[in-house]
Amino acid sequence: MSITRYDPFRDLRMLQDEVNRLFSSNLSRSFGDEGLARGAWAPTVDIYENRDQIVLEAELSGMNREDFELTVENNVLTLRGERRFEKKDESDNFHRVERSYGSFSRSFTLPQTVSAENVSAEYKNGVLRVVLQKREALKARRIEIAGEGAEARTPKTIEAKTEGQNKAAESKGKAATASR
Repeated sequence: MSITRYDPFRDLRMLQDEVNRLFSSNLSRSFGDEGLARGAWAPTVDIYENRDQIVLEAELSGMNREDFELTVENNVLTLRGERRFEKKDESDNFHRVERSYGSFSRSFTLPQTVSAENVSAEYKNGVLRVVLQKREALKARRIEIAGEGAEARTPKTIEAKTEGQNKAAESKGKAATASR
């Protein structure tokens, strides 16, 4: 009978070897001829805004305009479509398939500052660019405030301004101070 030294990490190393063996084998046998082509994916999206609009750009390279659709419903912008895997020849044997294929759907809730009526979209060079116009700011209004006692005879007026008007007034005040 031989004596074997105890190795506390032996089981962990065996597990690591099994995982490495699993991922180093040919995965296309597990997923059919198309490899991972049947998996779901989502196109990458950039969203940015400027003073007048919010812009969404989605990367849809290798797709035709007929392969996807864009809808706006209940203040939700939805982009859905499908990128199909096309095998050129039956004798082709792919060694690696890294591009994603299959159906996709992306939804974005629009903020209240955006008007769903003024949406424009353009597809060019594999990039879908969606422009959402912002709503016009609410106009400022005056609010009369009645006071008590001696001030009750002369009502005070407070002028309400939108955020854009407040910033414009601050910058004018800073410019006037700097010129002194």
